[in-house]
Amino acid sequence: MIWRIPPMMKSPAHILRRLTRRMAERRPGARFARALRHLHGPTATVPEGEVLAIVLVRNGSYYMDAFFDYYRALGIRHFAFIDNGSTDDTIARIKAEPGTILDQCALPLAEYEDLIRQYPANAYGQSRWCLYIDMDEVFDFEGRETVGLRGLIRYLEGQGATALVAQMLEMFPKAPLNAVADFSYRNALEEFAYFDISAVRRHDYHSPEIPFSALLSGNTVPTSDIQFYFGGVRGKVFGENCCLTKHPLIFNGPEVTPAPHPHLSMGVRCADITGVIKHYKFAGNAAARDAASLASGDLAHGEDAARAAVLAETPDVSLFSLDARRWNRVPLLIRAGFLVGSDRYTAFLKEAAT
Repeated sequence: MIWRIPPMMKSPAHILRRLTRRMAERRPGARFARALRHLHGPTATVPEGEVLAIVLVRNGSYYMDAFFDYYRALGIRHFAFIDNGSTDDTIARIKAEPGTILDQCALPLAEYEDLIRQYPANAYGQSRWCLYIDMDEVFDFEGRETVGLRGLIRYLEGQGATALVAQMLEMFPKAPLNAVADFSYRNALEEFAYFDISAVRRHDYHSPEIPFSALLSGNTVPTSDIQFYFGGVRGKVFGENCCLTKHPLIFNGPEVTPAPHPHLSMGVRCADITGVIKHYKFAGNAAARDAASLASGDLAHGEDAARAAVLAETPDVSLFSLDARRWNRVPLLIRAGFLVGSDRYTAFLKEAAT
């Protein structure tokens, strides 16, 4: 007679594997908890009806003034920063700003970025709308000037959406990058007026070719027009395989897992429109930042190395070409097919304007 393990029982080997897996999963969380420090601000969930901006920062002083000006004008009153080991005056400057929360975890991003990005949403943004942004990003959308962020959220809630997809648009100047390395961030926001979408590669939202497609499997999109983009002008000039698509705006409800990856959240229902993130990665001395990142060894990808190799060989490299277009307004990106609009949202905007 062959002895069989009853269906409800597990073999010792299975139990050992399960315990080993659970212990491995707990170790990063336990180390993160030990490394986390609360430096400033309240420790409670932000007030109901407020949007929480979540910002992972390291040495962000360069961007600070223009960053706060833009997002406060957008209607953000609560900012949760999590610092990853700043050595400039970032921490002091954040503490001096009203409406800020500041935590710090200096563990390497290559191993702990998911836990670092998730923490502010889970600590301060449960059942709240959260806007994930980086210091060098300007989040924008059709209707910003008319209905604003609260109007956009009202539209998302009206269709039962819990996330807005946005596409990143790399902004750059006409001049070579080394000629603008000493520009202030405010100056860069004015002078970096061009973008190039000629080399964007597109994948269906649930394409198995997306490296992290498993994380997207539980998300829904209402139209196949909403896709994941890769490459763009950074792929064209530096050979980077960078992802250009994000879920910056999410409602952190019980079914949502915020930011298990820098570009996405899980368990979300995406809206039928997309926004844009104007990205100013090359503002300031980008070559020096990449060199410092390489020296630290704290890399989850090879993008810094790819850029550094090109910049070392061609110090006066420029992103500008005949394919460049000058920034004007969001609706033109919809007409160009880079962003997605909808008749429903157009009607919403028209009704809000009357």
